[in-house]
Amino acid sequence: METISTARSHGGVQGVYRHQSAVTGTPMTFAVFVPPQAASGPVPVLWYLSGLTCTHANVMEKGEYRAAAAAHGVIIVTPDTSPRGEDVPDEKDNWQFGSGAGFYVDATQAPYAANYRMYSYIVEELTALIAAEFPADMGRQGIFGHSMGGHGALTMALKHPDRFRSCSAFAPIVEPSTADWSRPALEKYLGADTAAWRAYDAVALIEDGRRFPEFLVDQGGADPFLKTGLRPELLAQACQKAGIPLTLNLREGYDHSYFFISTFMADHIAWHAARLGR
Repeated sequence: METISTARSHGGVQGVYRHQSAVTGTPMTFAVFVPPQAASGPVPVLWYLSGLTCTHANVMEKGEYRAAAAAHGVIIVTPDTSPRGEDVPDEKDNWQFGSGAGFYVDATQAPYAANYRMYSYIVEELTALIAAEFPADMGRQGIFGHSMGGHGALTMALKHPDRFRSCSAFAPIVEPSTADWSRPALEKYLGADTAAWRAYDAVALIEDGRRFPEFLVDQGGADPFLKTGLRPELLAQACQKAGIPLTLNLREGYDHSYFFISTFMADHIAWHAARLGR
């Protein structure tokens, strides 16, 4: 693991790191904020998964999470959203696919299957690296994310309820199998058989019997993607039918940007910290 940079912040350390990934076959960059409480021993870990077009840096620079993370004593891990490199297949003119748009799946279709394995990269390889290199209490993990990353957080939590104690999301894509901006990507990564997509679809996972103790979702009421891409009402319906408690906050006047995310970031970190502290 190579340290790219570190900076003191709120008594803790914000670092950016790079390593060679065996899972994606590429160098991968990620960021970690370690709060001051870690000087006394391992602290809980909160994973943040970013949205389309983002790298590790978007939330690190705009998310305003460090003050709350330091106050509650939690590590924040922010991975990249896709493999990157000249040899990695991409559609440079398509912001909804390829670089910056890995959708947190393990691709099965050529030529993407060799590199686009963000699901395994996060839940296996990067998890092992965090456990080995940082003062992390891996018995107390939570996960959250935004948009495409909200989709990733929901699906990973539903598939690993034994690992994650808490899960929340900002404006998640709750049913990517049918959403206009994710369906084409799933077909390219996973093939034409839509049955294979259900493993990466929060609503479908709930319909197929997956469960999680509770979810928190914040959604901007002025989000331009609300009606066609995000559709939080579908998650609400699935959770209600399955008996999964869901707190869904519709924030009137807020859009899809980091102005929205940063406004409610501290609320989400406090919510996670309460559950990770148990």
